[in-house]
Amino acid sequence: MIISASRRTDIPAFYGDWFINRIKEGFAMYRNPMRPTQVFAVSLHPKDVDAIVFWTKNPKNFLDKLKYLEEYIYYFQFTITPYGKDLEPGIPSKDEVIQTFIELSNMIGKKRVIWRYDPIIINDKMPLSYHKEKFEEFCEKLSPYTLKCIISYVDFYSKAVDELNKINAKDLTAEQLYNVFTEIGKIGKRYNLSVETCAEEVPVEELGLRKAHCVDGELINELGREKGFKDDTEYKKDSNQRKACGCVQSVDLGIFNTCKHFCTYCYANFSRNSILKNVQKYDANSPLLCSFLDIEKDEIRIRLKEGSRKLDIKDIQDGKVNGIESYYGQISFYDSNKDLSEKFDGWLEKKVLEYLERSNQRHCY
Repeated sequence: MIISASRRTDIPAFYGDWFINRIKEGFAMYRNPMRPTQVFAVSLHPKDVDAIVFWTKNPKNFLDKLKYLEEYIYYFQFTITPYGKDLEPGIPSKDEVIQTFIELSNMIGKKRVIWRYDPIIINDKMPLSYHKEKFEEFCEKLSPYTLKCIISYVDFYSKAVDELNKINAKDLTAEQLYNVFTEIGKIGKRYNLSVETCAEEVPVEELGLRKAHCVDGELINELGREKGFKDDTEYKKDSNQRKACGCVQSVDLGIFNTCKHFCTYCYANFSRNSILKNVQKYDANSPLLCSFLDIEKDEIRIRLKEGSRKLDIKDIQDGKVNGIESYYGQISFYDSNKDLSEKFDGWLEKKVLEYLERSNQRHCY
């Protein structure tokens, strides 16, 4: 199982303590964004996690936590764009972010730090010539520390269209997009960067560019071989993403309306008030990010590699789930080298129950 952390918010920037606590405890929970009362519990044991993909614009405060991830395969999608505080009010200076990029690359290797120049926004103040200049400036500084750059043009999602219209962002034709990608691709090649497009319908292979696989099964297998794993895994395309998306299946632990970068073009934030309300629920010790369980309303499911199974709270309380005795709740997640299926069948259910009993929370999400 691949963990995405996260397309919906910047976990390394704002919720690193929460994530590492989840790693230490061995599991996390997340809400189905399309059905918020459906909550999934997922194992984070190294034997159950194929890889972790981090998405971030500023992981500076996360670097000292990488020591907890030595047993895992992981890499970063690291976004650096040429915008100021008017569009990205929560991002530090570009010089500071670039320095963090370099430091991260030096720590884990440039193969595991992928630069995203995404999204590209064109208007009268930021024409293509502006992006060519800024992209080359970034290439000079970043190309020694990464192997690839992923690009895409801004999407006019309904949640962001008002803000994009305020800055007169241009909704480009396919021909105009082709021209943008051509020019950006030429610059990337001069710096020996593999330039890839994310979820774009425009045919770019003839330009020498590739279609991106941001959650990349091939890269994960390659990193696994470097870690000594002999067998590759065949990953399925993620059908929950857009048609042109090249990502393989993953489980995303994030929640919308929690990213404090406040980028005006973002699809994952609907309103500033919603963000401020949600971050008040942040508890670094909760299995859910910026949310609470409500056992009277929430349907809790145990996430499996294929599908999930419903958790019956009453059966667990009566000690009936999988025939597990009550003492199983006291077993440490790291007491065994065996797979969960061999020894810990029912362990995750017990951990959820322990959390409910410990917190005695009845908050609505």
